[in-house]
Amino acid sequence: MDSEEDSFVQLPLPEATPEQVLQEIERCKELCSALEKDHVNLQMDKEALEQKTQELRKERDLLHKSLGQQMELNRDKQMSCQASVFLVKEENNRLRLEMQMLKEKLEEVKKRVPWEDPAMMLSALPEKKMEFKGLVTNKEDVNKLMLTPLIRYPLPGGSALITFEKAEVAQRIIEAKEHTVELSCGEELEELDRCRVQVQAAPVDILLPSALEIRLSWSSRSILVSGLPSLGISEEALLDKLELFFSKTKNGGGEVESREFLESSDQVVLTFAQDGVAEPLIVRGRIQMHIGKGRYELKISPCMSGDITDLQLQPSRCPRTVLLSGIPDVLGEEAMGDTLEIHFQKASRGGGEVEALAYVPAGEHGVAVFMEDAG
Repeated sequence: MDSEEDSFVQLPLPEATPEQVLQEIERCKELCSALEKDHVNLQMDKEALEQKTQELRKERDLLHKSLGQQMELNRDKQMSCQASVFLVKEENNRLRLEMQMLKEKLEEVKKRVPWEDPAMMLSALPEKKMEFKGLVTNKEDVNKLMLTPLIRYPLPGGSALITFEKAEVAQRIIEAKEHTVELSCGEELEELDRCRVQVQAAPVDILLPSALEIRLSWSSRSILVSGLPSLGISEEALLDKLELFFSKTKNGGGEVESREFLESSDQVVLTFAQDGVAEPLIVRGRIQMHIGKGRYELKISPCMSGDITDLQLQPSRCPRTVLLSGIPDVLGEEAMGDTLEIHFQKASRGGGEVEALAYVPAGEHGVAVFMEDAG
């Protein structure tokens, strides 16, 4: 076999010149310098990364601490909210119990009061004549506004209203305040057999209207038809004839949207479907219309509606009426009324002629209706 040295081909090495050696050394220096710069840059990047890592750790610690504080605050708020909810529930329960108690009291009051309309519990209004003093174009057509309210005065059980013919008698009874009434019904009895009761006298105060304001509005599509004849036909038939007549354009009308008889009157309100129909008819004032075999003249007026915008009341004392209270339930209704009237008619007891008396036994309720004096 050939030897190991015989297995390699020996190539002659080129001989390097000194210039080439120097160039190689310079190249190695440049490479070493580049590597040192890379090392410095890497070291700076490492330091920057470590600093950034420390900053992120600090930020993490701050966020963790802040999160813990926030969780603690949320826990406190939750406990506070739970306490508030508990207090609100307790308040709701208290209000619910209070409302139930008020409902029960209201039911008791309703049982004692004989009406359901709260307005009935107010001192109602008397008949009061009022005159409209606005401007009118025709002196013959003077309009008057009549206000006739009713006074409904509630009377509890064990009380009576007594009205005398003279105001001075009522004043004397009120000034005395307490009165001893004998229940002998006018019979002469021995002192030991007499039965007496104590009643209290008080004035009667009511509310009267002192000022009234009404806002009037004029309907642009409605007319008021009056002067209708009495022909013995039904209201519906007469309304049909009016609608047919006023729906024709040759009569100055148009399509009728609605028709209505005014309550307790012979006047009819016709409302047209379009604007501009009612005004020419109102200006015209009167119109001839055939109904049956006759020809009748109907009056056409504007249709006005009014709303009360202001009503002012002032207290007023009934000069001749006295309220008696504290009357025990010891006699029948008729017998007690007669007894009271006999007692307060006697001049020796400060009384006088009785014009009217209304008595309500204990356990019952009544309503007295007042009317305005004619004088």
